[in-house]
Amino acid sequence: MKGVMVMEELHKTGHEEGHSHEHEHEHEHEHGGCHCCGCGHGHSHGEGDVKGTLIQLCASLALALAVGFAPLPQYARLAGFAAAYLLAGWRVLLASVRNISHGELFDENFLMSIASLGAFAIGETAEAVAVMIFYGIGEMLQDSAVAKSKRNIESLMDLRSDRANVLRGGRIVATAPEDVRVGEVIAVRPGEKIPLDGVVLSGVSFLDTRALTGESVPRRAAQNDEVLSGSVSTDGALEIRVTKPFSESTVAKILELVRGAASKKSVTEKFITKFARWYTPSVVALAVMVALLPPLAGYGSFSSWFYKALSFLIISCPCALVLSIPLSFFGGIGGAARNGILIKGSSYLEAMSKIGIVAFDKTGTLTRGIFKVAELLPAEGVAKEELLRRAAIAEARSNHPIAKSIMAAFGGEPQEKAETREIAGKGVEARTKDGVIHAGNARLMKSIGVDGLKEYAKSAVHVAFNGKYLGTLLIADELKPGIRAAMNELRAAGASRLVMLTGDNAAIAAETAAEAGIDEFRAELLPHDKMAELELLMAGEEKKAAFVGDGINDAPVLTRADIGIAMGGIGSDAAIEAADVVIMTDEIEKVAAAIRIAVKTKRIVWENIVMALGFKIAVMLLAIFADASVWLAIFADVGVALLAVANALRALKAPSARTEGEGRRSRGIEACPTA
Repeated sequence: MKGVMVMEELHKTGHEEGHSHEHEHEHEHEHGGCHCCGCGHGHSHGEGDVKGTLIQLCASLALALAVGFAPLPQYARLAGFAAAYLLAGWRVLLASVRNISHGELFDENFLMSIASLGAFAIGETAEAVAVMIFYGIGEMLQDSAVAKSKRNIESLMDLRSDRANVLRGGRIVATAPEDVRVGEVIAVRPGEKIPLDGVVLSGVSFLDTRALTGESVPRRAAQNDEVLSGSVSTDGALEIRVTKPFSESTVAKILELVRGAASKKSVTEKFITKFARWYTPSVVALAVMVALLPPLAGYGSFSSWFYKALSFLIISCPCALVLSIPLSFFGGIGGAARNGILIKGSSYLEAMSKIGIVAFDKTGTLTRGIFKVAELLPAEGVAKEELLRRAAIAEARSNHPIAKSIMAAFGGEPQEKAETREIAGKGVEARTKDGVIHAGNARLMKSIGVDGLKEYAKSAVHVAFNGKYLGTLLIADELKPGIRAAMNELRAAGASRLVMLTGDNAAIAAETAAEAGIDEFRAELLPHDKMAELELLMAGEEKKAAFVGDGINDAPVLTRADIGIAMGGIGSDAAIEAADVVIMTDEIEKVAAAIRIAVKTKRIVWENIVMALGFKIAVMLLAIFADASVWLAIFADVGVALLAVANALRALKAPSARTEGEGRRSRGIEACPTA
């Protein structure tokens, strides 16, 4: 199966990074080809092989034409055609013998060998040579199409820099990225790829991140900014302190993901593989019956029915199916990668085409995740300054965006120190020298005896000191731009239910859902509650359910969904590991684009199945019931394979995401009691 073999070759390129991979079809190499389809040419020809094969085929054709038109005696004519036949078909004959010795009887080489040798046996020597010549030409053209697909995929993955310029001992040393240690400083000149993830120490440049995110607008990088490997510094020189070894860098993760796509076959691919295993022996048995039963029953001669059986064998080869199906899915994965969407395998791409429910996390997914204190609501007799100070003491050690917004509003670090303890799903408890501060949601307040608090349409952090309610801080978080348009695109792409699952209170959830144009919402959910709600949504649904989250606090739900989609998770280990699909920017619009790509790819797959089977069945019937010649069978076999491959390559030109504004990379945040 050439499509799968292309993917395996991409796997093999990972060895230079020190990774070893176990290939599902490794034994196929040992047997000389992929026995699933019977194609003994499972690898693409190298440039030299193609030229050599072309010379041999041309020489065979010239010899056959010379023998055919020259006035030669019969034995010389037979010898000339035999020489032309061996010149064109020795590879096929050798592969057939080798595969038979390994127990692989029913493959394409076997079919072509039997058909051509049978033509020799009944005196159709010119047609026997033609079978091998045109089969060889068809194989070359198919290999060329597969090689083009492989080059396109590899160009999408052209992220890896082969060299890193490291500052060592006061001078720049060029070395492999794998040899650079965390903490070392690398220099990146204008026009160079950034080889490793890191933080800018000095310099300013605009970074081209198209290969990573599909985003055409360059991103500015300056001192203290994080930069990702695979980005290109367009106009400035940068000095970058390395923060991750190459094996854990962004570019290494992406390459590993795309290479790993080969191991996750779609349902359709698995079906076609099983189909080919019984299809080929079945058509060989049918050909034997075509050759023997009609003449035994008194309908025509053995030679005429044997000729029909040869035509039947040639056209029956299933290579068009088993070549084009994985190539279509791989093309779809490549087309998605071109748009900044990483799909981990064809099984997930196929599932994306059946999505009916899309559930969303709120904070960092639908909203920007950039918080600020919008309002201070102190209790009676409490000053705003006192409320804010107590909240800042409680949140001082937290890295959560809401905690940072409180610290920003306070204007620095509070002098009073505290021992803090996080209370999962509720908030924090801070013990100071003069008492205990609680800061968090209404559930936390209720647990310490403070009840009857009002609900707000913003994230609320309630504060209590020694069990006495001090007041509430309202935290604002705005929706990302273009969310409502993205929801409309999802509906147009086939999603029938859009649901928001959030830990926020009902008032905030209702307002956010209304602004975003989302059909339903579930509020005040802890991470395990989100999973339970998703399972309820999935129960009884025939279509697939997707969950879209930030890939960190939603990792369990991403794993449980039929399709887990991580937003802006390119730098997040949790997103890479938990999700089936990673949107490399934080643009919701690309979820709809991923569904459109999946639907188009699945349509191309079924077009190839119907075209290949329909055309082959029609020509098979012509071979049996009409005067279809071996010539027609040759052209039909080669032609339908090339058409299927050409159609499969359309998947690389998958529909692009319709985005608004600049791509933005969202930062993952931890679970928040109010978000």
